[in-house]
Amino acid sequence: MSSPGGSAVEAGEAAHAELAVIDTRAGYERAIEAIRGGTGPVAVDAERASGFRYSARAYLIQMFRRGAGVFLFDPPAIGRFDELNAVIADEEWVLHAASQDLPCLREVGLEPRRLFDTELGARLAGLPRVGLGTVVEELLGVHLAKEHSAADWSTRPLPQSWLVYAALDVELLPELRDAIAGLLAEQGKTELAEQEFAAVLAREAKPAREDPWRRLSGLHTVRSPRNLAIARELWLARDELARETDTAPSRLLPDASIVAVARTPPTSKARLAETREFTGRASRTQLARWWEAIERGRSTQELPAQRVSRDALPPPRAWAERNPEADRRLRTARRALEAIAAERSLPLENLLTPEHVRRLAWAPPPDGEGSIESALAELGARPWQIAATAQAIRQAFVEAAQTPVEPPEIGS
Repeated sequence: MSSPGGSAVEAGEAAHAELAVIDTRAGYERAIEAIRGGTGPVAVDAERASGFRYSARAYLIQMFRRGAGVFLFDPPAIGRFDELNAVIADEEWVLHAASQDLPCLREVGLEPRRLFDTELGARLAGLPRVGLGTVVEELLGVHLAKEHSAADWSTRPLPQSWLVYAALDVELLPELRDAIAGLLAEQGKTELAEQEFAAVLAREAKPAREDPWRRLSGLHTVRSPRNLAIARELWLARDELARETDTAPSRLLPDASIVAVARTPPTSKARLAETREFTGRASRTQLARWWEAIERGRSTQELPAQRVSRDALPPPRAWAERNPEADRRLRTARRALEAIAAERSLPLENLLTPEHVRRLAWAPPPDGEGSIESALAELGARPWQIAATAQAIRQAFVEAAQTPVEPPEIGS
């Protein structure tokens, strides 16, 4: 292996021992004992089949521990991992971009209590690019090929080249963790990183979105409630089929196909079949299903609203006109926070969540000592973030209040 300043060593299939997937309870139990006998943190990763399957379940779970080796588990075959979790739950787990994998790990009973997130740690250490391959190459001098990152991991059997790719993702994590921990210690950021890692573990899952069909790409071009009803019914029909077949919805019927039909509904099933924009692997094999959905949209009395009011702030570009005082507060606070982020070599969004700043600027708390701190804590800011930013935000709001807002130009 080279030093970080030298040329990178290629990590690939040719240099790796043959790997096998653990897909039996007996193999799983042997792996538990081996992992129990290892030392140090447990490196964990998971591979899903996004873009291929409806579910977000893990189709491969990789673990590595020094003194134990690497283990590749087949979650559909193993089922629950409660026994393994009992052995490792209190150890430090090392993941890269943990928030992406924690939901599917928790689904099978894997729940860490201590975390080191190498992606988040790299951000906090001020590294400009934080993808796993980039960080491994920069800090460890090893080049990781990433050609299987978008593969269909529900494939069985998994090719050996894919297994090597998956194994390397965890085998290097403990060493990467140590390198990033060293950078954080040098910069005096160990404590703030621990707070951020704990926040990742404590973060609650987002509630299910109301009217998820409204996320259809291009839906803004559908103008009337009746046409929106057709789009909704097609989305629901697609979602039902996707769930039944465990297939990614867009592979069955793309969003663009639903929106095109909703904008200009065909007058018959034959016309639907002739619609050029109506594509996808199930567009013709499930024609009756889609036509029934269109007819439900045509006849329903439950018409959706054209626009839905949500507890969301207007986009900042509209603030100058709608709330000029808030716009002034936001711009002044942003400048102050940008200076702090630069001084601390932190990304601005990690210094303080942008949504927190916007909410404070739009509706600042009543004047009073500690009011900004309390508001930030209520929004979910960590103690280190509050200590680093509250006073600067307070001063920025005072400065904004003392600067008169310029009236809009006549004729603008």
